[in-house]
Order: sequence, then C-alpha cells, then structure tokens
Amino acid sequence: MNELRYSLSDDLKRTISGENETVFRLLESRFCVEIQTRLPGLRIIANENSDTTGVFAVLDQLKMAARHGKVLTATELERMLDPTDVSLDDHSGAIPTTPIFRNRMGVSVFAKTKAQAELVRAVEHNDIIFAKGPAGTGKTFLAVTLAVSSLERHEAERICLVRPAVEAGESLGYLPGDLKEKIAPYLRPIHDSLSELLPVEKLRKYEETGAIEVAPLAYMRGRTLKRAFIILDEAQNTTPEQMKMFLTRLGPHSKAIITGDATQVDLGKGQKSGLMHAMKLLKGIHGIAQVEFTATDVLRHPLVKDILNAYEKEK
Repeated sequence: MNELRYSLSDDLKRTISGENETVFRLLESRFCVEIQTRLPGLRIIANENSDTTGVFAVLDQLKMAARHGKVLTATELERMLDPTDVSLDDHSGAIPTTPIFRNRMGVSVFAKTKAQAELVRAVEHNDIIFAKGPAGTGKTFLAVTLAVSSLERHEAERICLVRPAVEAGESLGYLPGDLKEKIAPYLRPIHDSLSELLPVEKLRKYEETGAIEVAPLAYMRGRTLKRAFIILDEAQNTTPEQMKMFLTRLGPHSKAIITGDATQVDLGKGQKSGLMHAMKLLKGIHGIAQVEFTATDVLRHPLVKDILNAYEKEK
C-alpha cells in the first residue's frame, strides 16, 4: 500500500467533492484508490491495481475547473470518465476503439454504440449526414465532438451550431428579456456539450473569434458557409422550407450533420416536419448519408430506454 498526498484547500475540497463526497467516491471506484479527506488536502491510499496518475490528473482538472467557476457533479464526471462501459450486445466488433477526441479532462471520447460508430463512419465519407433517433442516444454530443475534433485538426475553419427556436407550448414573445436572452435556453444543450469538450479559456477564444458560432436557425438565411462544420440540432422542428434553406447554406469543403427525434415535433398542428420530408426526398443521393438511432442506443438513465419502448408499444 502506498500513501500519497494531494494539495487542496478546504474551500476547494468542499466545492469539488460533491454532495456526500460523491465525486470522491466515484474517483475511488474508477481509479482503485481510497481518498481520505479529514486531514488538510487529500490522502490517497493506493495499491498495485491503482491508477494514481489518472486520479491525480482528474483532480487537477477538477481543481482548475472549480477555480474558474465550473463545478462538476458526479453525474457529469461519470459521463466524462465513461467512454466504453456500455452494453454492446453482439455489435461490439463493429465499434471502433480509436478515440474521436480527448475532452478537457483528458479523457478519450469513443463511439459507444453501433449507431454512433455508423455516424462516425458516415461523417468520414459524406458531406451531409442525417442522424434521426430518440432522446438520450448521444446524437448531439457526438456530432459536436466530431465538429470540435475537425476544428482542432484544422480540417474545418469554423463550427456553426444551430437550432430552430420552436417553443414547446410557450411563446417567445411572453418570455422576459431581449431576443438574445429569449433564445439562449434553446441553445443551452449545445453550449453544455462544448463545455464538456473544451477548456473554458479555449472555448471563450473560439467564440470571440467566430471559430465557434452558436445561433438560431434563422440566422443562417442568406449565408454560404465555406470550410465549415455545421450542425443542425432538433431538426424535427424545422419546416420543409427551413430545411431547404439550411441545406443550401453548405459551401465548398463543408460538412453538415442534421440531428432530430421524429417523436418530439413541436411544430404547429398540420405543419410538416422538414427532417422527415428531407430524409425521404434526399434518400439515395451520393454524398448524403442517413443514420437511424433506436432505443437500444440510449445512453441515459436505464429507465429512459424502458420509457421509450413503452411509448413505442402504445402506437
């Protein structure tokens, strides 16, 4: 047994430990160590199976993030540290083990399911990719990861992440604030994915220089995006006209991923979804791929998969 010390102020210790020290308990199970917190700093008890380099690296990232005002919960940390432990059934051989990207914690991001692996391959060989499936399958997060990876490798000069600002039973006009403040909640999921992948300083720099742009779909009208990686999220809430507008923004040396869930359409009664219309209309065109995600690809709480299956049976 080895006993190591990690320097950490009491304030930061309380900040990053999580409720009932759940963050530290997660690190113990992942890196096969014991973390004692009663003395100043942390006491790390390790054995021959422990990954002390890993636990110290994660603690460094947690400490740095906390100093910049970002506190990770145990759930968020588990998602970052969990690139592979998903049940893959009989499809494990079809899933590549090459990491797509290393997130801001230094943890590799992999394709976790057969559909995710299919999406990665589709992006390699096509310029427009439709990814349709239920919530919780990692469509948006994987798409953003692929875009950030492309930007970091200088394959793309910018990333454009867009969403239609369609209300689920609530009017933008009645929400408080100016237009930017009203739209912000619709773009929050994309910001969350970016925050998991990039350090705060780098993300801020990319946004300030325009290398990463997060905007509502309406802002795309009239533009031609060259050498860009474009993601249209929640595409089931576009009309056919909006989808046509988006698809025709694609310029030379650009790629686009369009993600959506056909079961969560918030358009007005009688309005046709641009996602389903486009997938039917453009099927079979060379350079355009379609990837279908199902409930078996769900990566959220295990109950989400059961909930989706129950709704499917009701149809």
